[in-house]
Amino acid sequence: METTTRAGSTRNVEARLVEVLNDRLTGAVVRPEDPDFEAATLIWNGGITKRPALVIRAATTDDIVEAIQFCVEHDLEMSIKGGGHNIAGLALSDGGVTLDLSLMRDVEVDVEGRTATVAPGCILGDVDRETQKHGLATTLGFVSETGVAGLTLGGGFGYLTRQFGWTVDDLLAVEIATADGSMLRASRTENEDLFWALRGGGGNFGVVTQFVFRLHEIGPEVTAGLIAWSADEAGGVTDLFRRVTQNAPRQLTLAMLMRNAPAAPWLPEEHHGKPMVGFVVNHTGTPEEAEVDLAEVRSFGTPWADIIQIKEYAAQQSMLDATQPKGMNYYWKSEFVSELGDDVLTTYRTQIQGLEAPANQIVLFHIEGALDEHPEDDGAVGNRDAAYACVIQAMNPVADVDASEGNRDWVRAAWQAMKPFSTGGNYINFQTDDEGEERAGEAYRGNMDRLRRVKSEYDPENVFKVNRNIKPI
Repeated sequence: METTTRAGSTRNVEARLVEVLNDRLTGAVVRPEDPDFEAATLIWNGGITKRPALVIRAATTDDIVEAIQFCVEHDLEMSIKGGGHNIAGLALSDGGVTLDLSLMRDVEVDVEGRTATVAPGCILGDVDRETQKHGLATTLGFVSETGVAGLTLGGGFGYLTRQFGWTVDDLLAVEIATADGSMLRASRTENEDLFWALRGGGGNFGVVTQFVFRLHEIGPEVTAGLIAWSADEAGGVTDLFRRVTQNAPRQLTLAMLMRNAPAAPWLPEEHHGKPMVGFVVNHTGTPEEAEVDLAEVRSFGTPWADIIQIKEYAAQQSMLDATQPKGMNYYWKSEFVSELGDDVLTTYRTQIQGLEAPANQIVLFHIEGALDEHPEDDGAVGNRDAAYACVIQAMNPVADVDASEGNRDWVRAAWQAMKPFSTGGNYINFQTDDEGEERAGEAYRGNMDRLRRVKSEYDPENVFKVNRNIKPI
């Protein structure tokens, strides 16, 4: 079996050694000729064409340790696949070994202690399903098929961020397998530097085998959904977004998006394909509180559609899944923004003028609140001055090469237009495969030097390098 080494050269690993490894696993080794290889290497972003030489499907923590030792012993490049939802395709190692954790999806909820212990292959929907049985939730993202591990290790934000902070602000402890074969526990009182680095520093320090999250009383019902207007009303709607978010209680989260209207059943057919502006809404308070807090939004202008309603929180968490189907070609850019001046909103509105792409959009997601109450260095995620996440997103079928190139050009142009309003930071989980060290440095800002020191202690040989890589000193 010809594989890629960590240095990028090729090496032949004898078939008998792979068989020995397979015999030691509770899970299994999957080779390119095996019938389940394609499923084991399927990821969300279809524009990523990397193909591993071998997949190790772990079923236990011991399997994870075996996989790490195998790759270290034979100097093989290794990637880690949880949910496979990273836009840069970091789940796959081209020609190397992919450690697939997707079989490990247990969630244990301690109702009295208000914690959830989560296995590394879980997706957000796994956690929401189990915690919502008890009216509890932790701060996760907003697409239910996203992997918990990748989301968390990159910092994480979602509908509950205004109330509780980054996802890593709800992270209480982890268990992690490191490059030397050790199993460690990290928390605010154990291996504190490692825990600090894992709260935003990505997969650079080992393979997390268990996450322990703090839970909050949320749901099971919330007032949530979406409201949309014609882009002809964008000037007033963007002012409305600024006004409401500046004064909103933390139980209300709004995300504003501009795009061409999708052919969705909740939109009248005559509006399909026409420019629109909309709010995605999540309110975790009582229906009476939501009615008051959303009154100005729901009475503004002439909405094309208003599907804000009382619904299950878990349903809200999966509402956007259909807008990001697996296998399409995705390309994004992001920046954090601290305030919405007139120049910001004017520039924001301008980006969809004349846009013909059916699925591209530019989003402003309100995240200001609890995250800003922590010190800047409380976790490697940093970016405690962020009030909004600006995300510029493109999507098209993989086979449409012309659309792919045009979409990338549009994303880059819109990004450059919005970048002057950035705090200087961006969301590491939304970095694409063509972004390098400088961009990672912008995401981590003043925390990079400390991250490199922790990397040098726990992974001095850079075994865990298929990520937004932090090089050891």
